[in-house]
Amino acid sequence: MINRRTFTKAVGLGVGATAATAVSTGAASSAFASAGSTAGVSGGRPGAKAPVIPTIAPGTHTTFSDLKQVRAGVLDIGYAEAGPKHGPVAILLHGWPYDIHSFVDVAPLLADAGYRVIVPYLRGHGTTTFLSPATVRNAQQSAIALDIIAMMDALRIGKAVVAGFDWGSRTADIMAALWPERVKALVSTSGYLITNVAAQKNPLPPKAEQVWWYQYYFATDRGQTAMQTPTDRNELCRLVWDDVSPTWKFDDATFNRTAAAFDNPDYAAIVIHNYRWRLGLADGERKYDRYETLLAAKPKIAVPTITIDPALDPFLASTDGTGYRGFFTGPYEHRVFTAIGHDAPQEAPTAFAQAVVDADYM
Repeated sequence: MINRRTFTKAVGLGVGATAATAVSTGAASSAFASAGSTAGVSGGRPGAKAPVIPTIAPGTHTTFSDLKQVRAGVLDIGYAEAGPKHGPVAILLHGWPYDIHSFVDVAPLLADAGYRVIVPYLRGHGTTTFLSPATVRNAQQSAIALDIIAMMDALRIGKAVVAGFDWGSRTADIMAALWPERVKALVSTSGYLITNVAAQKNPLPPKAEQVWWYQYYFATDRGQTAMQTPTDRNELCRLVWDDVSPTWKFDDATFNRTAAAFDNPDYAAIVIHNYRWRLGLADGERKYDRYETLLAAKPKIAVPTITIDPALDPFLASTDGTGYRGFFTGPYEHRVFTAIGHDAPQEAPTAFAQAVVDADYM
């Protein structure tokens, strides 16, 4: 789940920060950047109009037909793929407590529009596993973003439209801020979500803190035990779905398809570390320090961006986007999804897919 502390504290902590320059992640990324690879470059063309996405009902699709694995960085990443192999690439990133099925309707809509759609399981979810038992089960923000850059390298994708919500928005924001040469355009639900750990130590108003009950629960041994116990874990995650998407009438089958991704052996460790790290209660790894230093400065994002605020998302202080507007310095548009809760792509797939295409054509 997103952390609204990041948004509410961002305005005072980082609006004047200088945008970070592109950061190399190693030989593969550098090779793509220096070669000017066009693999996965936008479908948008100067003067062209974005195609109109046809309207479908949420839940029209229930499964992905093409599930794959790729070794990338420290992971064996599981992902769904749809659309033409040589089409412009759209990478769709899920949040917590969700999985790739948040995009089960969005992916075919984009595929039909000509995109090669990649929907990865984030680390600790579904079929994404660590290559080594010795690797730290670390879920700090820069580590997750580097997973997606490594996946792009492994799949030889030079550039992509990147879209997400919740953890996925944060990951996409970081990619756009630190590696803009890899991001053609950005769709970020809930706006600018890059975390400043120091800011997390400052309390929010009690009403806002109440929304984050599970975050504080995970800071305890009791919360960790709940996440390690399948029945307790699934009941907790379903409660979160109910709370944050008050008008979404999903059925048992819909939740259970996603809950299968929680059976990953590293799921509890990744979720617990993510929330504890954000509160400054768990350490990150030294090898990510340089990225976290750049992110703590609240780098601006210059790639074409559409931000989305779901009107019924309880984590939003408001839906007008003004609190984070100053972080986006390139072509920009803000949209409000009325009558929609936190899981925007699954609740409003047509509107979300349209935002991806429109961002690509900005």
